[in-house]
Formats: sequence, structure tokens, C-alpha cells
Amino acid sequence: MLDYRTAGESHGKAMLAIVDGFPAGVTIQAEAIDRELARRQGGYGRGGRQRIETDRVDFLSGLWRSVTLGGPIALQVVNRDHKIDRMEDLDRPRPGHGDLTGAIKYLGSIRAVLERASARETVVRVAAGALARQLLTPLGIRTIGYVLELGGTPITPRPGTLEEQLEWRDESIVYSLDPSQDQAIKEKIDRAQKQGDTLGGIVEVRVEGLPFGLGSHAQWNQKLDGRIAQAVMSIQAIKGVEIGLGFEAARRPGSQVHDPIHYDPEQRSLPHLGFIRPTNNAGGLEAGMTNGQPLVVRAAKKPISTLARPLESVNLKTKQPEAAAYERSDVCALAAASVIVENVVAFEVARALVEKFGGDSLAEIQARWNLFIEMAQKR
Repeated sequence: MLDYRTAGESHGKAMLAIVDGFPAGVTIQAEAIDRELARRQGGYGRGGRQRIETDRVDFLSGLWRSVTLGGPIALQVVNRDHKIDRMEDLDRPRPGHGDLTGAIKYLGSIRAVLERASARETVVRVAAGALARQLLTPLGIRTIGYVLELGGTPITPRPGTLEEQLEWRDESIVYSLDPSQDQAIKEKIDRAQKQGDTLGGIVEVRVEGLPFGLGSHAQWNQKLDGRIAQAVMSIQAIKGVEIGLGFEAARRPGSQVHDPIHYDPEQRSLPHLGFIRPTNNAGGLEAGMTNGQPLVVRAAKKPISTLARPLESVNLKTKQPEAAAYERSDVCALAAASVIVENVVAFEVARALVEKFGGDSLAEIQARWNLFIEMAQKR
């Protein structure tokens, strides 16, 4: 099974990930991973640490001449802001963080909790996802993540091809699909900063080129929608996940929810094999399996918990009321969240791909992919 684990503290020496079960024979472009790491550091509203760190991936194992070997791949992203041993503990837990709960759970310090609970951990989740995308690309599977709503203000995506939308996304200071709204969004973030406040919002990820049948209906823990939801919900500050219509499906009658099925023998190409849907309310997943339509996932990110104008808290030593502690933070990291969610979703898609088509080598996956498509077209 394709899987990964992470290690490291926010102000420790480095963040690490070990990716296991990655197929052999995939040529890895480190610069493509670095681009995703740079995008994670970008977006309007980020804080001072992003000017300190210049994230780059370093492969410690699993590659020979930039080609995967089939063994565990160890990734490292060094923290330039390494100072954990010089940092003091906090005695006033910050509402919205794991400070109070973690300190009580482990009968220890707040510092021990916040260093690992920090969103800095997502740097190697992005690296793992960007690695997985290099397995998806040879099969024609492509992803895009973008901001859909910021601080309660919707940013309607501009219709266009995937290539056009990628260009617009990269032009936008908040990674939306309509850069013309950037100035109004910038002013919104600036107002929040002056007020000592923070902003969240909603991001969307779309995966195109998926075949039928990734995931399974057979067991609850094999359903791809459930696995994607769990992976995305595990990202720091994510408080909700939708696939397709999501919660809107509960407000409509069935006739306005389910996607009609048509067949056009002239459109038997990948990925839908001629089975055409006029809508994609299911978001590309039915009964836990991909259905040939684009996968559409949305995630709701709460505002950052660390406020320049802190909320009320309690001093853990004196038990007296005090303002919460302040650690250097961002005003809005929603653009970064879109990058994180995109790469986390990509890894789950790659995991499901390996399960269906085998994971020893890219050549074997491609052969089984072609055989499956050939057999499916004969149905």
C-alpha cells in the first residue's frame, strides 16, 4: 500500500516524510516539488516566517539518478528557522489551538504540543503529494486547487480550460480563479490585519482524467470519498469537507441531485468511455468509487487561531485570567491551504491508483491501466 508518515517540529532541525510503497521506475523532478513548496509559502496574508524559510526538498533515500527504486523514499525539508531549544514555554493557552488540550493530555508543556501541531508539518505533506503527482502525470491525471471563498466573500471561478485556469490561479495573489477580484480581497485581508484579526475561507480541488473504479464499495475503509475526507480533515485548521454538491445535496430533491447517464459511442475516449453526464453533482464519486467524471473536493478552513489581539485565556500556573499568548503567525493562509489540500488529495488518488493497478513499477501500472481500459471499452 502506498502510504507516508511525517516527523519533525515547527522550529526543529527539519521536517521529514517517509513515503512507502511508491512504484519503481518513476522519474522524479525535484524542481516540480519545490514549486509546490514555494506556492505553499505564497499568497497574500502570510507572516514573517515565510520570508525566513526557502523550502526545498532533499531526497535521503529511494532514488537512483532521480528514478524511484521501489523502496521507501525519505524526504527532508530543512527548517532555516531552527531554534526549538532556545524557545520558552507558553503558560497562557491560545483558544483554537491544541495548547490546553495537549498540555493536559500529555501532562506536559504547551511547547511540546504546539511544535508538532503546527501547520509547518504540512510542508512535507505537500512534498509527498507533489511526489505522488509525478506518478499521476504519465497517466494523464491532473489536479488544480484554488480559493473559492475568503472571509465570507465568494470568488466565482472564471470558466475556462484547465490550462487557462492554472494561469489565472498563478496570477492571483490569493490563488483564486478570478484575479480581477484580488484588490477587493487584499483590502479585506488588510482590514483584518489592522484589527488584529484573522480570516479563513473555502478552497476547492479538482482532479481530471480519473478512470472508472478507483476506490471500492466493498468495505467502509476502502471508499475513496471517505479516505479523501479523512485526509483533508486531518489538515490543520480544516473544519469541513464536501464532495460534489456536498451539503447542498441535502437541500434539494433527488431529481436535482443525481447525475443522469447518457451514452455516446463517438466519445469512447478516456476517461468516461462514452458514458456522458450533463452534470457532476456527485463530484466524480459514487459508492466510494470514481465514475469517470472530475473529482471535486471542497474544504472549509477556519481563521488562524493565533490573534495579534489575543482572546481571553487563563494562566496555567496561577489559574488567573489573562490574554492568550502570541506566537508569530499569519493573517490569512487560505492560499497555502489550497496548495496543501490539492497535494493531500493527489496522494489519496495515487494511493487508490496503486491499489487498483498494482504498485511494483510504473511500467506495470501503465500496462494494467491499458488492459483495463481495453476490457472496459468492450463492455
